[in-house]
Amino acid sequence: MIYCMRQKIWSFGDQFTIKNEQGENCYEVKGRIFTLGDQLAVNDMDGNKLAFIKQRIFSFMPNYEIYVGDELRARVEKQFTLFKSRFTVDIPGPNDYSVEGDFLGYNYQFLRGGQNIASVSKQFFAWSDTYGVDVAEGEDDLLILASTVVIDMVCHSNDDS
Repeated sequence: MIYCMRQKIWSFGDQFTIKNEQGENCYEVKGRIFTLGDQLAVNDMDGNKLAFIKQRIFSFMPNYEIYVGDELRARVEKQFTLFKSRFTVDIPGPNDYSVEGDFLGYNYQFLRGGQNIASVSKQFFAWSDTYGVDVAEGEDDLLILASTVVIDMVCHSNDDS
């Protein structure tokens, strides 16, 4: 499934709208303001909270937790490397993702066991705050989209565009 993720520029806190490949709005991500660390809710279009993203503020590298209901589904952490950005999506059990590529240019891949399971690309969109997320069939779309929001916040936190 291919999604179009667009960040709202003129809003208080981080906000994203996510459309499916038919162009229909399917998710809305809203950040809370006046919180210690980033906190965002991923909602369906009826306003039902599907996931919650929370920044772990006492860590060396940027680190976020993604919850579905009360269950911790993943931790997204930027890895310390000298020349290339890299993220790990730590999922309970053996199904962790590594995320590699050009994060500043919005072109990167989610990998599990060396296999590409999702790609994020800005190449098909002309405006600066919109990009595509292509998730392989059978993968956890919600978790990958929430992880993409985290990576965007970490890599583009000071963007004015």
